[in-house]
Formats: sequence, structure tokens, C-alpha cells
Amino acid sequence: MKKAILLTGLILAFSLTVNAQKKKKKDKEAIKEMCGCFEVTFNFAETFQFSKDSLYKPSKTKTDKGLEWAQLVDDGKDKVSIQHLLQVGPPNKPYIVKHWRQDWLYENTDFYMYNGDNEWNFMQKDKNDVKGQWTQKVFQVDDSPRYEGSGTWVHVDGKSYWENTTTAPLPRREYTKRSDYNITMRGNRHEVTDYGWVHDQDNAKIIRKDGKDDVVLAHEKGYNTYKKVDDSRCQAAQDWWKEHYEKWVFVRTKWDDVYGRNMDLNLRKKVDNKVLYKHLFDDDMTAKGDIEKVIEAFVKK
Repeated sequence: MKKAILLTGLILAFSLTVNAQKKKKKDKEAIKEMCGCFEVTFNFAETFQFSKDSLYKPSKTKTDKGLEWAQLVDDGKDKVSIQHLLQVGPPNKPYIVKHWRQDWLYENTDFYMYNGDNEWNFMQKDKNDVKGQWTQKVFQVDDSPRYEGSGTWVHVDGKSYWENTTTAPLPRREYTKRSDYNITMRGNRHEVTDYGWVHDQDNAKIIRKDGKDDVVLAHEKGYNTYKKVDDSRCQAAQDWWKEHYEKWVFVRTKWDDVYGRNMDLNLRKKVDNKVLYKHLFDDDMTAKGDIEKVIEAFVKK
């Protein structure tokens, strides 16, 4: 009898392990569907306002389009990394802009959570809280942190999607124009579709002050579609990445060192009167030592 119970338990454990591995493989396949060449449409609109200021002006509705190459950088056992590159200008002479990066980590427990004023608080979750989940870590154009959160990929009714809500800095389209809020509470949904994928967002604009409850200033809807096109249309971006690959390995490696310190992270907004990406985007900034030095200069001790 005891042998039968033990055998049943072993069979059940084996079955659960096999199913978890199949699920993980399907998750990775969905994540990698976000790689390739895409016609992107960015749509953002402020939907509800809660300001008590009668002179409050909502952000203007924004719609933009572009061609974007999403390059697979890392395809490891528990990690998928994708670098986005914008390809702008005339097709015969395009200009490449290094865009955002997204890293996906399986059952990750280490997080840097944005808390306003260019500060990210380090926190660790219990491994049971992230079992079967994937963390999406999103980075700025200079590979400094932006936002991250954990969630489960769902595959049901022919759909594959992932959802999470997390704190983030102001979006690039806002931080040079708005100073009346300091945190974006991002509701992110990534869904693989028959035409590519969609980044669906339900965001809240938050005012956060020490010792006080968060105040919601407004809500915002974001709906960004990525329509897959032939990879040849993004050839210029692919060539650019091959040419500049080594430099950005140096950048990511240095940031990995910073993140590996597992402590709260506060970054300077400018050094020598320049933001970090302007330092790193300089064509003369290629030496490993120079890259490490300038990144370290932005990290407050």
C-alpha cells in the first residue's frame, strides 16, 4: 500500500514537472513573438481627470507611427532579452535610434521598484510568490532602469497574454512637459496577436509625497500596436546593431554590476550638464573604461 502511494506521488510530481516545462516553453515562444520588424502605432489619451485645480490642462492625445526592429539579445534557460531599435527617416537613408529594452526573467525574486525622484527601491519577493511567473524588466535607451513587474503568461482561447501593474517614471512624452505628478502607475498588458502583438496600457498619473497617501491626478489609456512586416524592411537597424553591439555589451555589463549590488538605487539626472544617454550616445564613447566611469558617475553613493 505504501509503495503504491509513493509511486502515485512520484508519477504526480513527474507530471507536474513536465507540464510546468511545457508551459514555460510556451511562455518563451510567446515572448519571442515580440522579436522582428514591426510597423508600430503609438496611441495615448488622457481619459479621466481628478484635479481640484480648475485651470488643470489634460495632456494632449498623442498618436505616432514608426518602424521598429526588436532584436533578440539573449535567449537563455530563464531569460529572454529584446532590444528595440527605431528606424526613422527616408527608406533609402534611414537613421537608427536605440530605443527601449525589455528583459524577461523566469521566477525572478529581485526587483527595483520606482519610488519617484529618480529612485528605485530594491526589494526581494519570496520564491513562492513568483512561481511560474515571468518578470518583465524595462530599461531606458541608455540601459538605466525604468520599471519592472512580475506576472503569469496566460494561454487560453487562442490568446497569449501577460499582465502586471507597477510604478514607473513619467513617460518620455511627458517628463519634459509635466511636473504636476511624479509617478506613473502602469497597467501593462502584452498580448500576441495574429498580426504581431499589442501593448495595452491603463495608467494612472500619481502624486506621491513622503508621509502622505498617493493622489491620483488622472487616468490615461495607451494602445500600441506592433504589426509584423518582412525583416528586410529593418535591415538598416540590424546592420546598426551588429556595428554597435560590443559597445552596448559594455553598457549592459556595467549596469548588471550596479543592479547586482542589491541596494536602493538613486541616479543623478545630469553629470557635466548632460543626461546619461547623451554621454553614451556620443560616437566617441566606445572604450569599456570610459563607459564604466560615466555610468558610475550617475549612481549616487
